[in-house]
Amino acid sequence: MSVESVSGTAQIIDGKATAKALRAEVREHVLRLSERGLQPGLRVVLVGEDPASQVYVRNKDRAAVEAGFDVDTIRLPATTSQEEVLACVRALNEDPKVHGILVQLPLPGDLDGDRTVEALASHKDVDGLHPANVAALWRGEEGLVPCTPAGCIELLDRYGIEISGKRAVVLGRSMLVGKPLAALLLARNATVTVCHSRTEDLPAVTREADILVAAVGRAGLVQADWVRPGACVIDVGINRNEAGKLVGDVDFEGVRQVAGAITPVPGGVGPMTIAMLLRNTALAAERTLSA
Repeated sequence: MSVESVSGTAQIIDGKATAKALRAEVREHVLRLSERGLQPGLRVVLVGEDPASQVYVRNKDRAAVEAGFDVDTIRLPATTSQEEVLACVRALNEDPKVHGILVQLPLPGDLDGDRTVEALASHKDVDGLHPANVAALWRGEEGLVPCTPAGCIELLDRYGIEISGKRAVVLGRSMLVGKPLAALLLARNATVTVCHSRTEDLPAVTREADILVAAVGRAGLVQADWVRPGACVIDVGINRNEAGKLVGDVDFEGVRQVAGAITPVPGGVGPMTIAMLLRNTALAAERTLSA
C-alpha cells in the first residue's frame, strides 16, 4: 500500500503474523547453518528478579529453542558486583560456542549498564548497543542493528510501505529506539525529523509525516488530529492505562480512522523485537564461518 492512500479505516500492520513468518525464516537459516556444522549459540545474562524481565527472557528462550539455537540464560543474583557481571561477559566473549550475547537491561541497583554493554564483544552484541555497532549503523557499515528499530523497518518493508523520499517523524530520541531508527530511516533515503520533550508545536510537526513513529512511553499521546490522512503510524510504546490495559503511545481507535496503516498494541512492534534478535544471532553465527 501507499502511505498517501486514504481510507475510512487504516490497514492493520500485523506484527504477530509477521514475526511468526520471520521466525520460520530464521529456522530455515539455522538448518542451513547446521548442515555446515554450526549451531548458533545465544546466551542471555539476567541479573536480579525483576518480574517483567523474567517474563521477557522466558519468551526469548522459548523462541530461540524453537529456532534451533543452543540457548541458555545465566541468572545472577541482584547482589552480584559490577566486576562479577563483567567477568561473566568476558567469559562469554571467549566462548567459541557462543555467537550472541544479550544482557537484559536495565540492570538492578548501582550496576552500570553502559559499562557492561561496552564489555561485550561487538560481533556478539545481538542487541546492537555496543558503541562499535552504533558507529557502524550511522556510518552505513556492517554491524548488528538494535532489534526494535530493525523490526519497525521490517514491518514497513513487508507491508510494501515506501520509505525512500518520504518524510518520517520519530517521537523519542532514546538510544534503544529513536536514534537508531532515525539512522535506519536516513539510510533508506527518508527525510527524518526526531522530536522530543522540547519540540515546539509537536502536533504540527507530526502532521507532516508520511511515516510517524511513536516511541516515548506516554499512553495515548498521539491523537487523530496529530496524523496526516493516509500516513503510516508505527506505535512502539508499551504502557498500562488506568484500567491496567496494555496500550501504546497512540490513540489507536481514533488514529486508525485517519491513518493509512497502523500497528496495534499489543501485536504490532513488540513481537518483532524477539524475531529480530533471533535473526541477529543467526547472522552473527554465520559471520564466524567467513571470519
